[in-house]
Amino acid sequence: MGLSVGIVGLPNVGKSTTFNALTHARNAEAANYPFCTINANSAIVPVPDERLAALAAIVNPKQIVPATVTFTDIAGLVKGASKGEGLGNQFLANIRETDAILHIVRCFDDENVIHVDGSVDPLRDIAVINTELILADMQSLEKKIERLEKQARQDKKIAGQLETAKTLLSHLDGGNPASGFPGRDTEDFAQINQELRFLSGKHVIYGANVDEAGLAKGNAHVEAVRQFAATHDGEVITLCAKIEEELIDMAESERAEYLEAMGVRESGLDQIIHAGYHALGLMSYFTAGPKEVRAWTIERGWKAPKAASVIHNDFERGFIRAEVIAYADYLTHKGEAGARTAGVLRTEGKEYQVQDGDVMHFLFNV
Repeated sequence: MGLSVGIVGLPNVGKSTTFNALTHARNAEAANYPFCTINANSAIVPVPDERLAALAAIVNPKQIVPATVTFTDIAGLVKGASKGEGLGNQFLANIRETDAILHIVRCFDDENVIHVDGSVDPLRDIAVINTELILADMQSLEKKIERLEKQARQDKKIAGQLETAKTLLSHLDGGNPASGFPGRDTEDFAQINQELRFLSGKHVIYGANVDEAGLAKGNAHVEAVRQFAATHDGEVITLCAKIEEELIDMAESERAEYLEAMGVRESGLDQIIHAGYHALGLMSYFTAGPKEVRAWTIERGWKAPKAASVIHNDFERGFIRAEVIAYADYLTHKGEAGARTAGVLRTEGKEYQVQDGDVMHFLFNV
C-alpha cells in the first residue's frame, strides 16, 4: 500500500504550482487565471526517508526502493461545482479513491494575483470547498439509497444499511461532513463507504499557501486556518508554492541551505507526507538484502502476517514466522549477521505488532 493524496482548492490558489513543486514536475499548467487546470494530473513521488540510505550503506544493495505517495491534482472547484459549475466537478471521481485530501488555501494578499471571489478569505474558501464535497457525496448517496430500496424489497438484511444511508443523508443535508457522522464506526457505514468513498469523510490536510514573508512568521490568514482545523479534526501545514517550485531545479544540498535561509526546517513535500502518515496512522518497515533495500508502508498496529501481505498475499496466507531487527540495532551491529551474533535478531510469530523501522524477513509456506 502507499499513501495517496488528492489536491483540492478554489481556482487560482496555487494548487497546480504546489502539485508541480511536490512532484518535481511541470506537467500541471500553472497560470494567473481560473481554470488553467482542465485535466486531472497524477504523479507518484518517493517518500523521503534517511533510514533507507543508512541501511543501504551497510547492505550495499543493487537498488533502493522507497515508499511512495501518489498526488492527484484536479481542476479548481467553485461554488456550485456539484451542480456543474466550473470544471472541478468533472474530476471529483479522480480523488474518491485517495486516502486523504490536501486542501490548498490561499493565505497571502497580492492584488496582482486574481482571486475567483475577488478577495482573500481562507475560511470562506474552505466553506465553499467543504460544501461542494458534501453535496457531491449527497448525490452519490441518493443514488445508493434508490438501489438499496429496490434490494430491500427482496432482501430484508439490507434494512440496516438502508436505514444508515438515510440517516447519513440527513446528516449531510445539514451541512455536516461524513467524517462527523455519529454512525461512522458501524459495519453498515463501512460497507457504504467502501463503495462510495465519501469525499467529505476523508482526512484533510490544509495547505496554507503563503508568500515569502509569511513562510517563517505566518500571518492572520494562517492563524484562522489553524483555528478552524483544530476544531474540525484537520491538520495544517504552511508552504510557499512559488518557493517550493524554485526548489525543483536545485540539488539536495542547495535545497536544504535555501530552506534554512528562509527559516524553514522542512519542505512542503516533507510536511505533507508527515502530516498524511500521522493522520492516517501509517508507518514504514524495511526489508534489506543484496538485491534491494525497500520501505513498505503499513498501518500502525498491524500484526506481522498483515504487514507481510503488502509484499505479497502469499506471505500472509502462508505466514510461519518473521525475523525482526529493530532499526537502531541493525545500524549498531552493522547488519543482520552482527545483529544475530549480538542476540538482537528476534523471531516473532503471528501476534507480533510491527514497529516503525523494523527490518524484517518473513518465512512462509504455501
